[in-house]
Amino acid sequence: MTDLTPAILEPDLAIVDAHHHLFHNANVTYGAQDYARDATSGHKVIASVYVDAHSFYRPDGPEVLRPLGEVEYANGIGAMARGGAFGGLGLCAGIVGHADLRHGAAVGELLDRAMAAAPERFRGIRQTTMDFPDERPYRYFMSGKPPMGVLEHPRFREGFAELARRGLSFDAAAFHHRLPEIAKLADAFPDTPIIVNNMGIAMALDTEGEDRRDVFALWAANLTDLAQRGNVTCKVGGLGMPFWNLGLHERTEKAGPEELARLWQPLIETALNAFGPARCMACSNYPPDSRSASYVDLWNALKLATTGFSGDERNALFHGTAKAIYRLDLP
Repeated sequence: MTDLTPAILEPDLAIVDAHHHLFHNANVTYGAQDYARDATSGHKVIASVYVDAHSFYRPDGPEVLRPLGEVEYANGIGAMARGGAFGGLGLCAGIVGHADLRHGAAVGELLDRAMAAAPERFRGIRQTTMDFPDERPYRYFMSGKPPMGVLEHPRFREGFAELARRGLSFDAAAFHHRLPEIAKLADAFPDTPIIVNNMGIAMALDTEGEDRRDVFALWAANLTDLAQRGNVTCKVGGLGMPFWNLGLHERTEKAGPEELARLWQPLIETALNAFGPARCMACSNYPPDSRSASYVDLWNALKLATTGFSGDERNALFHGTAKAIYRLDLP
């Protein structure tokens, strides 16, 4: 009988999955057991960082405080993991919650309560700022269309300043053409760690030929410029999402790790050459990336695509940077 179990490349390379979600909404359900099943399927995933998914919010109370429910949920999962519920997997060892910084200084109460609710795990917030001039990308959002114009809101920076006062980080989710605004934010708050999600996604959906080349040229230029800010780091992942227009999500059969690595390597190398591996952290971006790759093949592909880097550089990429940036308390 043929063994259909996927081979695990470099099974002893420790991984901190720097970006995943847990969902429970009308579009998708993907809970702790689902993620644990994927993360323990062969690779040496020792811990994970939970990033907001607009799920598990409190159903009532002041709107500014409702995201606290997601932090409380993720912290409970983290406590279960610390108690051995998922074997050796440190699930939700770090937590990136949500705060709507358009509330200005009022988000301070939310941040304080999140820090009190999850003192060992809460490390910062993400507010999605994925503006685009038409509706193309939003059909693929698992949490619905995000609000537009967040970065330009008159109270956004007032709210952002509350992060700096508490030593918290900001996960920046933006498409490639908005990366200059993230650079301005980094310049204005040089002491606040900013983590670019999914390599500052090149939104190339429905483009081809010269138009597609122009998207990727602008993405590379903007990402390289952003990397000049020392307080900015970069998550390497998210390449399984449709926005990159690699065609993976449209296939009935998922690509294998060799094909994934071939498609992803030039993009990954752009990010790594811009930031350096010591300022990059690999991630699964699961479950959104499950549209294009299994969890096992995704990590195999990330390993294959980075074989040209040194052992120390890859240790930083696969676990060291995430552990440092998110101040993870790992055994």
